[in-house]
Amino acid sequence: MGDLAKTLDQLKSVVSSSSSGQDSAVIMGQKIVSKVTTPLINQTKKNESRQDVNPKPASIPLQTTTSSSRTRVRAMEDKLERPPLYWAILSYVSYIFLVVTGYLRELIWGIGPINTPFGREFNRDGYAPLYSSFEGFYTRNIFRRYKPVVGQPIVSVPGSRVMINNRASDDYYWTSRLLPDSRTECINLGSYNYLGYAENAGPCTDEAIESVHRSGLSSCSSRQELGSMQIHQELERTVAEFVGAEAALTCGMGFATNTLNIPRLVSKGCLVLSDELNHASLILGMRLSGATVMVFKHCNVEHLEKLLRSAIIRGHPRTRRPWKKIIIVVEGVYSMEGTITRLPEIVALKKKYGAYIYLDEAHSVGAMGPNGRGVVDYYGLNPADIDILMGTFTKSFGSAGGYIAGSNKLIQHLRMHSQASCYAVSVSPPVAMQVGDKH
Repeated sequence: MGDLAKTLDQLKSVVSSSSSGQDSAVIMGQKIVSKVTTPLINQTKKNESRQDVNPKPASIPLQTTTSSSRTRVRAMEDKLERPPLYWAILSYVSYIFLVVTGYLRELIWGIGPINTPFGREFNRDGYAPLYSSFEGFYTRNIFRRYKPVVGQPIVSVPGSRVMINNRASDDYYWTSRLLPDSRTECINLGSYNYLGYAENAGPCTDEAIESVHRSGLSSCSSRQELGSMQIHQELERTVAEFVGAEAALTCGMGFATNTLNIPRLVSKGCLVLSDELNHASLILGMRLSGATVMVFKHCNVEHLEKLLRSAIIRGHPRTRRPWKKIIIVVEGVYSMEGTITRLPEIVALKKKYGAYIYLDEAHSVGAMGPNGRGVVDYYGLNPADIDILMGTFTKSFGSAGGYIAGSNKLIQHLRMHSQASCYAVSVSPPVAMQVGDKH
C-alpha cells in the first residue's frame, strides 16, 4: 500500500507540474486524477495508521461476553500501573549496595560476634548443610538490618489497627529480646482481613463461640471418617449457593485446597497452561500431579492462545498423541501485582478449543463484583462457564480453610479421591460457623 501511495503522489505531481501553459483539457485531467488519487491516498494512510496502532489484531472474539465485560477489560488494561524506571533502578542499586557492603564487612571483620548462632550452622561435622551459604549471608547482612521493623509479634486482633510487642537488642539485632510492657499501636496494612470480619466482637464471633459449646474445637478426623458434621454440610451448601455452583467441597487449609486437589484433576498425559505469576500452592499442585505444564505470560491471552493452539496441533511432546485433557489455571486477582485476570477472553478461549478452566478466587471472592462473588461476578459472567471454582476463607471472610466448587460430578469425584478428604482433618466447627454465618 505504501508503494501505491508513492506512485499516486508522483502521478499527481506530474499533472500539477504541467499546469503552466496548460489548456482546459489538461486542467480537466488534473481534476479527474485528483478525484481518483485523493480517496486512495487517504485510505492508504488510514490503513497504515491502523496497522501501526494495532500490529496484531485480536484473535479472540468476545461475542460470548457482555458489553460491560469488555468495558471492564479495557478499563483494567488502561489502569495497569507501571513502576517508573528510576524506581526500578534505585531498587536494584540498593540491593546491590547491601550485597557488596555485606561481602566487604565479612571480608574485613568476619561473619559476626563470636559464638553467634544467628545465620550459620555450628557443630555440623559430617552433615550436609541445611541451607546454602548465600541464605546465611542474606540473613546476616540484609534481613538482620531491617529486622527491627519486620516480624514484630502481634498481641491483638488483626483488625484495622493492631498492637505489636516491641523488641530490643544490644548487639545490632544479632539477637533480640521482647519487652513485655512496651507495645505500639499500628495501622494494619498487611492483613488478609479485607472486610473486617476477623474481630473479637460481633454476631459472627458470637456464633463461632456458641458452636464451640455445641461441637467442640475440632472433629480430630478426616471427612471420610468421623470428621463430617452437619455444620460442614451446611457450609458447603451455603458456599455453592453463594458462588453459583451446583456443589462445593471445603478443606481445612487454603494452601492445601490447591495442592491436594489439583493432582486429583490432572495427571500424566494432561496439559496445564499456567499463568507465570500463579501462587505457589497452584505450582506445587501441578508438580505433584505429574502433568505437563506450560507457562504463559502474565494476563497475556494472545500468548495463551498461541500455546494452546500449538499444544493441540502437536500433541504430547514425546508421544505426539492427543492430550487427555487441557486445563487453564489462573487466579482472579493477583495479590502481589494487583492485576485482574482477563476472564471473559479466557472463557472464550475455553469454548473455542474445548479446554477447562481452574479459577483461583482466593483474593477476589468477597471483595470483587457487585455481590462480592469474585471476578465471575465482576465481569457478569455465568458461573457455569468456569469448570473449577476455588477460593479460600482466610481473606475476605476472616477465617481459615478453602473450598472447591463446581458440578456435582466434580465434587463427588474429589470427595472420594482427594487427599484433602482422605487424610486432612476437617474444618474446625467454630471456623466453619465463622464463615457460614456471614452468608
